[in-house]
Amino acid sequence: MNRRSFLRAAGLAPAVLAGAPAIVHSADAPAKPGAPVAGDDELLAQARARIAKHRMAEGLVAVIDRQSRPVPEVTIAVEQVRHEFLFGCNCFLFDKVGEPALEEQYRERFAGLMNFATLGFYWAAYERERGKANHAAIERVLEWAGKQGIRCKGHPLVWDHPAGSPAWLPEDFDQVKALSDGRVRDLVQRFRGRLDTWDVVNEATHLPDHVNKTRMADWGARLGNALYTREALLRARQASPSATLIVNDYRTDTPYYRLLDGLRDNSGRLLFDVVGLQSHMHDGCWPLARVWSVCDTYARLRRPLHFTETTLVSGLRLGPGENWGPTEAAGEARQADEVAKFYTMLFGHPDVQAITWWDLSDRGAWQKAAAGLLRADLTPKPAYERLQSLIKGEWWTRTSGRTNARGELTVQAFLGRHRITLTPPQGDQVTREVEWRAGQRNRVEFKIG
Repeated sequence: MNRRSFLRAAGLAPAVLAGAPAIVHSADAPAKPGAPVAGDDELLAQARARIAKHRMAEGLVAVIDRQSRPVPEVTIAVEQVRHEFLFGCNCFLFDKVGEPALEEQYRERFAGLMNFATLGFYWAAYERERGKANHAAIERVLEWAGKQGIRCKGHPLVWDHPAGSPAWLPEDFDQVKALSDGRVRDLVQRFRGRLDTWDVVNEATHLPDHVNKTRMADWGARLGNALYTREALLRARQASPSATLIVNDYRTDTPYYRLLDGLRDNSGRLLFDVVGLQSHMHDGCWPLARVWSVCDTYARLRRPLHFTETTLVSGLRLGPGENWGPTEAAGEARQADEVAKFYTMLFGHPDVQAITWWDLSDRGAWQKAAAGLLRADLTPKPAYERLQSLIKGEWWTRTSGRTNARGELTVQAFLGRHRITLTPPQGDQVTREVEWRAGQRNRVEFKIG
């Protein structure tokens, strides 16, 4: 089965992998086998309860004077600056919109919602001529993202698709290996400190690949998908021991789980840091029970989960392949509803660390589908607005209060960076930014005069 056939069938795929039973979190135990499956409303209610449990933490703001005495009746405002959770999108349209005003809108809409950006490192386009890699384009987006406080990820380093296998690759497999290893080492080292998260290997489960007849596919078939993936992970780790390394795939069934479970060093430790799970849902959102089950299954690997490529469309499929109608009102309403449910389920699962949307705008979207959160003219769809109401509204800390007689205020806040502003009865305001983390004391003390 090729990639597109698998994606079309994915909405009907079994939710639980054969031989890979879902992990049970003691505080969030699923129903016992044979028990009735909860309906969507109940699943969403459970997810919202888990969001409060896993995505928030209690902390204390204390105010003392110069003699270390508590100061009561100090007004304290706490507002979130950035989520710890990674809400992302690919940033492939950066510098490519074509019109300055629309380019500015693209960047504003991106930074207004996202704190995580996927940057394209597709080998065939990145290095059209051997030895002439286009690092300048990445440098420009990294500079912009750094100013916005947006973390970046490189995607992908190794892929056998024509986009990931330059036509100039030689016939000799030893040379292909040397070039691929050199590319992995060079890119990971070159951007170290500015870009430290990588989709190292993309879609290795389909090797041997009988559709994408490329030199990378031939080399991968010769090695087998396990060794092909292992070698790339080892090269990336050597280049940066502290980098976050991801294996990414569109499959959520047994072959992918077994591939991941076998990627271990001599001590049994997994060679990757994060499980990458694609969720292109062009033909409708996964059943919510399946969303939770996929998460629980891959959580067995004891690695964080990134949903790396998420798609829900607002236009109709007109035929096979890249044959899609434009965005339309009914489709936009459906997309917004499905987006809210899907994100709520994932944000409610404690093992999920990131969700990346694919693509921000209908302009240039994958498969030429109406897959964007923005229309082709860069105006926001209801899905963008719904996500904004969640990410920067319902899931965003904005609270205030006054210190008690002990000079303290207890605060329940979402995990991430927050700006705390004190307004004492007398004197000037004081402002500080702090990180709010799970499992930590989260005690912030201010000394005022």
